[in-house]
Amino acid sequence: MGQRQDTSASAGSSSSAPIDIRVVTDEELPAWGQALNVGFMRARGDGSPDWHRQRFELGRALGAFDGDRCVGTFRSFEKELTLPGGATVVADAVTNVTVSASHRRRGLLTRMMRQDLDAAVARGEAFAMLIAAEFGIYGRYGFGPASAQQGRLIDKQLAGGLRVPAEAEGGSIELLTMAEYAKIGAELHERFRRTRPGAVSRNAFVWRIRSGDSAMPGHPFKEPLVALYRDPSGTPAGLLAYEVTDEWRNWLPKDVTLKVKDYFAVDWAAEAALWRFALEVDWVQRIDIWDLAPDSPLPLALHNQRACIDNNDSVGDFLWVRILDVPQAFSARTYDAPGRVVFKVTDAMGYAAGHFVLDAAEDGTGRCVPAPPAEEVDFELDVSQLAAVYFGHQPLARLQAAGQLTERRAGGVRAAQRVLRTELAPWCPDVF
Repeated sequence: MGQRQDTSASAGSSSSAPIDIRVVTDEELPAWGQALNVGFMRARGDGSPDWHRQRFELGRALGAFDGDRCVGTFRSFEKELTLPGGATVVADAVTNVTVSASHRRRGLLTRMMRQDLDAAVARGEAFAMLIAAEFGIYGRYGFGPASAQQGRLIDKQLAGGLRVPAEAEGGSIELLTMAEYAKIGAELHERFRRTRPGAVSRNAFVWRIRSGDSAMPGHPFKEPLVALYRDPSGTPAGLLAYEVTDEWRNWLPKDVTLKVKDYFAVDWAAEAALWRFALEVDWVQRIDIWDLAPDSPLPLALHNQRACIDNNDSVGDFLWVRILDVPQAFSARTYDAPGRVVFKVTDAMGYAAGHFVLDAAEDGTGRCVPAPPAEEVDFELDVSQLAAVYFGHQPLARLQAAGQLTERRAGGVRAAQRVLRTELAPWCPDVF
């Protein structure tokens, strides 16, 4: 997860020596973990070095050191990202970013970010990504929202049931053990994530955490209930992990909520079967969904759409993406309509700056290269808005109206939108 900055009163540097940005060694891991805890306003503790050793390799963990004291943390790791059309690429996933309150506004984050992004470019990666804890930090490094988070709350009694497609009939629901959740869930998630732009991979350690095999220090594991949907052929096609919180009075349910902890499905038929199951659980009065896919048919499929409202605790931007190599990125996705788009990108850090031309073919493939100097530009934007265009998170005309994109050729935005539109909304149900 992206940077959290402590806003308490600043203190002076412990020394006049320059602050060193370096790859963290195993011996420095306790101090790095303590700085991470402080940055996220948790008790310093011992830094949980054994926990960190389990979950990542040290080679991509950076620390800012003022003498022996760690005053900044930064880590990246390899994670696959699904692009519009279903292709997957290795992206630079950034997380654990903090700067101590005593050392803010000294360029430490800029130095750590530059070192990490330079390394990503050297590895040939076209994308970096993160989940931003604060909105205002990452735009200046070229990151921008590429997907939305949409929490929903459903009143079961008002909903009146769900219209389930015929394809879901004949399938079955079973409850899994934690071992089955880790095994079947991992296999199913690999299939799911290739169906949705913006989805990211889960490594084996993520499944150890989700199934209780490894618990985060200070966060005891609470075992969820896990429902697996198998399609009529018996193939796993959807999964719903949840817990039920309940309050009773006079032996009657007063407040019983099914809280969704994890869900994904390869198609709407599987997803609908799982939501029907959730709506039919005895005693439950509400379904609390932390993050529903933005274009999920669920609200429309309820007999009473007004029973599904925003959960204001989890609505807003979510996955932030930074494009590092424009030709590589735009040549990797597919397109629903043929056409030619010429655009200009500004980038203060220099990685993605330039004029580019994209030619999308009838078969959906695209080729993006630097544009000839005389080529007329359709639109211009900063790299921090480029991911919203790339993943179809925002229509070009909306970005233009908000002052985040400038049309340079009359009709250029409308023509480009026909080429760049995406069939599915980007969605990333995973925090990292």
